[in-house]
Amino acid sequence: MPEPFKNLFNPTLIQGMAENLTRVCDQFDSELFLRLALHNLDALELKERSLQITNAIEASFPVPFEKTVEALLKALHPDTDKEISDMRTGQSGIAGWAVMPMADYIANAGAGSVGKSLSALREMTMRSSSEFAVRPFFRDHPEATLKAAANWALDLNRHVRRLASEGCRPRLPWGIRLHDFVDNPEPILPILNQLRDDPSEYVRRSVANNLNDIAKDHPDLVAEIAVDWLHSGDKNRARLVRHACRTLIKDGHPGAMSAYGFKPPKLDHCTVSLAVETVTVGDKLDISLSLTGSGQTQKLLIDYIIHFLRANGSHSPKVFKWTEISLKPGETRQMIKAHPYRKVTTRKDYPGSHRVSVRINGVDFDGPGFELTV
Repeated sequence: MPEPFKNLFNPTLIQGMAENLTRVCDQFDSELFLRLALHNLDALELKERSLQITNAIEASFPVPFEKTVEALLKALHPDTDKEISDMRTGQSGIAGWAVMPMADYIANAGAGSVGKSLSALREMTMRSSSEFAVRPFFRDHPEATLKAAANWALDLNRHVRRLASEGCRPRLPWGIRLHDFVDNPEPILPILNQLRDDPSEYVRRSVANNLNDIAKDHPDLVAEIAVDWLHSGDKNRARLVRHACRTLIKDGHPGAMSAYGFKPPKLDHCTVSLAVETVTVGDKLDISLSLTGSGQTQKLLIDYIIHFLRANGSHSPKVFKWTEISLKPGETRQMIKAHPYRKVTTRKDYPGSHRVSVRINGVDFDGPGFELTV
């Protein structure tokens, strides 16, 4: 069994933090820090452990915030361009997971020193991402933070450039939701535009995820950006845009589909069928699709949808990727997709009538129902 994620915050890591902070600051109370940070550690989950270490940092520095930040920065590891997953706290300084509670200390205590706090988070993100810690500053001090992020987007360090994009994502998972950017993402678009051709895939991926966040509230805007960005740029730009539009394409948004040349399908016939009428959780469901093309050769993006029965008797559709094909006029194509009907933790299965349909270039075609037994 793999090591529990929470054990990333462990006594060895905490001891390493104490040694490095003692090395750079005579006023740091190492004994108090260790007592508070290690208290009942085994009983705590990951975020609780990080918060406890953050509180221990605050309690163990009897100096003003600015002096504490200076000590935290002096204690950082000198390496700044390794993969984040390779960063480790050692004799040379603090890096990796140990930076997270330090960055959170700045997020909690730095509202009165915004410039110094943002500068510190820039340094920390080079040793472990500050994407969560910077979000309170985007929320409460948007003008100053956007100005800093515009500079980060030009930084020589890829981790800093990524922070410019990842930190301002409107709907970053597990992060504070930035409601102002959810409502109006226009202020962050110049940052994404600056980074769209970044030499680092790590940075470009963040830009794509930011746009995918925006697409959930402003689908037409992201579809327009997709069309604009696809007019120029190389294969890396095209890959970024495709990833940014993944939710729009899955939902069959006409603008996003059109940007990739997926026009409403012209078919002489489209038949969806199932090999069985009853499925048991743990079995597989074989979905058959028969298509005959009409008009001219078409590029078709095909997904299938299972309409899951809910507790209240309604159905909840979930889209699954199938395939992409080219279909000539008059050509008939037969396809079978085996859907493994596994039990998953994110959905409760209810016995009864379910249904299958397919989505071709954003247009839905009904299919048959089946009975699920649990």
